[in-house]
Amino acid sequence: MASKGILKNSGSSRMAVQGAGKPPTAPTSAPTVVFGRRTDSGRFISYSRDDLDSEISSVDFQDYHVHIPMTPDNQPMEDEDGGGAARAEERYVSGSLFTGGFNSVTRAHVMDKQDGAGAGAGRRGGAKGASACMVEGCDARAMRDARGDDVLPCECDFRICVDCFTDAVKAGGAACPGCKEPYKNTEWEDLAGGAEVTRALSLPRGPAGANGHKMERRLSLVKQTNVNQSGDFDHNRWLFETKGTYGYGNAIWPQDGVDDDADGGAPAGPGHPKELLTKPWRPLTRKLRIPAAVISPYRLLVLIRLVALAFFLMWRIKHQNQDAIWLWGMSIVCELWFAFSWVLDQLPKLCPINRATDLSVLKEKFEMPTPNNPTGKSDLPGIDIFVSTADPEKEPVLVTANTILSILAADYPVEKLACYVSDDGGALLTFEAMAEAASFANFWVPFCRKHDIEPRNPDSYFNLKRDPFKNKVKPDFVKDRRRIKREYDEFKVRVNGLPDAIRRRSDAYHAREEIQAMNLQREKMKAGGDEPFEPVKIPKATWMADGTHWPGTWLQPSQDHARGDHAGIIQVMLKPPSDMPMYGNIIEKSPLDFAGVDTRLPMLVYVSREKRPGYDHNKKAGAMNALVRASAIMSNGPFILNLDCDHYIYNSKALREGMCFMMDRGGDRLCYVQFPQRFEGIDPSDRYANHNTVFFDVNMRALDGLQGPVYVGTGCLFRRIALYGFDPPRSKDHSPGFCSCCLPRRRKASNANPEETMALRMGDFDGDSMNLATFPKKFGNSSFLIDSIPVAEFQGRPLADHPSVKNGRPPGALTIPREMLDASIVAEAISVISCWYEEKTEWGIRVGWIYGSVTEDVVTGYRMHNRGWKSVYCVTQRDAFRGTAPINLTDRLHQVLRWATGSVEIFFSRNNALFASSKMKVLQRIAYLNVGIYPFTSIFLIVYCFLPALSLFSGQFIVQTLNVTFLTYLLIITITLCLLAMLEIKWSGIALEEWWRNEQFWLIGGTSAHLVAVLQGLLKVIAGIEISFTLTSKQVGDDVEDEFAELYIVKWTSLMIPPLTIIMINLVAIAVGFSRTIYSTIPQWSKLLGGVFFSFWVLAHLYPFAKGLMGRRGRTPTIVYVWSGLVSITISLLWIAIKPPSEAANSQFGGSFSFP
Repeated sequence: MASKGILKNSGSSRMAVQGAGKPPTAPTSAPTVVFGRRTDSGRFISYSRDDLDSEISSVDFQDYHVHIPMTPDNQPMEDEDGGGAARAEERYVSGSLFTGGFNSVTRAHVMDKQDGAGAGAGRRGGAKGASACMVEGCDARAMRDARGDDVLPCECDFRICVDCFTDAVKAGGAACPGCKEPYKNTEWEDLAGGAEVTRALSLPRGPAGANGHKMERRLSLVKQTNVNQSGDFDHNRWLFETKGTYGYGNAIWPQDGVDDDADGGAPAGPGHPKELLTKPWRPLTRKLRIPAAVISPYRLLVLIRLVALAFFLMWRIKHQNQDAIWLWGMSIVCELWFAFSWVLDQLPKLCPINRATDLSVLKEKFEMPTPNNPTGKSDLPGIDIFVSTADPEKEPVLVTANTILSILAADYPVEKLACYVSDDGGALLTFEAMAEAASFANFWVPFCRKHDIEPRNPDSYFNLKRDPFKNKVKPDFVKDRRRIKREYDEFKVRVNGLPDAIRRRSDAYHAREEIQAMNLQREKMKAGGDEPFEPVKIPKATWMADGTHWPGTWLQPSQDHARGDHAGIIQVMLKPPSDMPMYGNIIEKSPLDFAGVDTRLPMLVYVSREKRPGYDHNKKAGAMNALVRASAIMSNGPFILNLDCDHYIYNSKALREGMCFMMDRGGDRLCYVQFPQRFEGIDPSDRYANHNTVFFDVNMRALDGLQGPVYVGTGCLFRRIALYGFDPPRSKDHSPGFCSCCLPRRRKASNANPEETMALRMGDFDGDSMNLATFPKKFGNSSFLIDSIPVAEFQGRPLADHPSVKNGRPPGALTIPREMLDASIVAEAISVISCWYEEKTEWGIRVGWIYGSVTEDVVTGYRMHNRGWKSVYCVTQRDAFRGTAPINLTDRLHQVLRWATGSVEIFFSRNNALFASSKMKVLQRIAYLNVGIYPFTSIFLIVYCFLPALSLFSGQFIVQTLNVTFLTYLLIITITLCLLAMLEIKWSGIALEEWWRNEQFWLIGGTSAHLVAVLQGLLKVIAGIEISFTLTSKQVGDDVEDEFAELYIVKWTSLMIPPLTIIMINLVAIAVGFSRTIYSTIPQWSKLLGGVFFSFWVLAHLYPFAKGLMGRRGRTPTIVYVWSGLVSITISLLWIAIKPPSEAANSQFGGSFSFP
């Protein structure tokens, strides 16, 4: 790898490119037209801007026409319009590794195309060579636009040159020589210009006055449509429109029968004006209410149980147990807390809803010919997908590569998709694995599109336990599947062999360096040097395949090459695709036939942010914010989907379903769409409640009926400007009250304030509008990043296709092609991922992912809801995403510990829901309050789990006697709880076993991880001790013979001590209670039964924990017995010391069993 050029700062955040070897990047300019007219004497007079305003209605001005002669060649002249230079620049960017950061220049290193990252780089060139006119007898080149893409004037994809096209229009009745259908557009200039001129140009109207220029900048479609290269408004494009550049529904209506056959028998197409006039407006989503026969009894039972709890607690407080006041006191405190926590958990569940999407309407609105989009190009907004990984040892690169392949094969417009891989460890192994994935994607992605494969993760697809040939009708599917399976096996071998290959390569290069250094030292000594011979010490570097040092983390850490000390790295592994489909094989002599299959691939970018000592990197939140800034400069998708490296796209249409909510009426007020997490590789009994269905199918559906579900860290589709910290349009305050959430009420007609409909507003500014001069203090000093904000806001708006749609965009505005990348753009992206960029900005404070908690996901979602945004829960018929979960008991407890610790941090921070703004609904605030409070229940839960044992040891109970009143209250509370569970199962669709597993693990986690989380949170608040966690290891499922081997491995951890102690103490207490009652002269069977019943209730919940300690064949580790014995003996001796047995109790005799 040789250094191609050095990109240095030039007084601003934008980089300038230097280097002799770099291809020219002169800005291209469109042909300009001078405004003017000829006088009667023949003299040409130019118009000034004042003349234009004064003579806008003159006859001469209206009759003025512009004629630009056609290029005499069969294609536009690439050397003059800069097309060749642009393509050379694109190849330079996609083939270079960009590095830079703190106190270092930004460098672009040209990568040799030895790996698969650039396997598709020559696709366009190969396509050009085969692009010839298909008219018989003509061997000229087919029409191409300025980008070098084929211009196909007919839907049958019949390639034709300019001369044959002109002859067909003039002499052939404007009919295609291939399919004999009439051309829909006969203007060659319009066809060569692409979608930029085939759609109607409509400037969004902004408010008049001083804010006019600001609104024009915010609402610009793209800078090519209304801004020329000098930055001034291009009046030529707007004042001199021709009929060919208008779409249906603006100024020119097509004549009847233009698109019909000659005999007039063909039906009108989907873009025909008659059908468009009669077609009703249809929504993209529907809200499905829970049937009243289910939800009404559910709410009634909540009220009944709430009243019963109140009366029960009042009765318990009034009726004390004087014989064991300490036992009564502990129990009543715990019961009060349990009632309070139940209310916090139950109130947000009063308004559950379901939602449904209509993908056919989405396709009809955004991907079918319309008056504003006659060509039917996709008008969907772009999506940037973030995949985060940090350690290739704990997160295998093969798992990450499969996730990337599922993303590249997603069913979404290819040109609107971009994937960014965040390697927070800066490992060469991850880099080369992504390069291998990019190479294999050339086969896998077209194969998925050709045969409609689901799921599109190759590892999951080939391990499906069902018939892979079901519903496959193409005759070559068997052959293609066998071939692609072989290619995937070879791909796995290459990826699994990368660690050894990198190690051997680095050792070989290091040995060569040492030999060269020793030879140089010997030559100096022979030349007469007096320097003594010393051993050569050369840092052992990690080498890339082209013989250069890896700029990231080395296998043996060194200065500037350690996990917390390395430069920023960006590599465009798959360049942005063209906006037109490319059919056929990508690689020559391909073993698979992809004729008629779109073989384009989405853009794939490898990013490793800069890390330096002395700078806080803020873990995953910092990595996500670095991706937000880099993606804003490189692709600027108005929506962001973040996925963990082990969560892949299981439903290829999931992105479309999420976009239905964003593009529907009122979708501009949605900050994110959260998908449920579904897991694979879980044991059939789900011993440790890994599926977590009660949370994802009960709690999250219920929150969807309020202000929206919480953000859970992965599988979430964000609106970019919501992450930027802007307020939603038409936001309002919520008055305190519960009825508004459950009962419908009549809405008052409100006159919307023009300021409220503005999309880019921040509550931090008290003025009429924001001052753009303050943006650098908020977002940093990157002008590229700041300029991208209004563009992302406009592109993320819903279509203004209905009078009720406020803050919409005109249809067809996003059909223009994406700008190509150049070196200055990538250099700017290097700048914004540097370690110093966030200094003195609001990143992590109010912008992006929020810092300060190990559960940055919950805090980030809370901030958005606190600003008035709404979110939506999207449950698809086929799971949208699937991932892996730890099935080992120890790993599962550490995962729960991390979540609980984050909740404690939230409770002791300013993100506590008690300090929420009035823009958050009351029940939503209660839900967030419960998120921060639930770990504290562990204190009372542990005490309550010991109460049965203490009762059996002492011979007392929490009440004086088991009378009818106590039993009645207990029966009512228990029955209502069971009925509520049954109704929750009814409206959520979960199974009874899943509900019971959740109850069991609630007690297991509450007596172990939650208690430690509370202690760690208190230490952080009081003593300032920071909390560190390790990544959860992801397993690669290659061991088919023992899929659940991890389930039976016992890894000792201190988190097991509290539940283990509870089990042993309760077992000992049951034995003591039975022996005392049997051998007592006055046995008190009622108190024994009460204590034994509650002890069995505790042990039943802890049964999965005890089963996990037994391992595969019931072999319990010795350490378990040692700890159990020590703890049991200690507590027994402590109890005897506190309350020794009295002699009177031993001398008692007589008595009988009595039960009230």
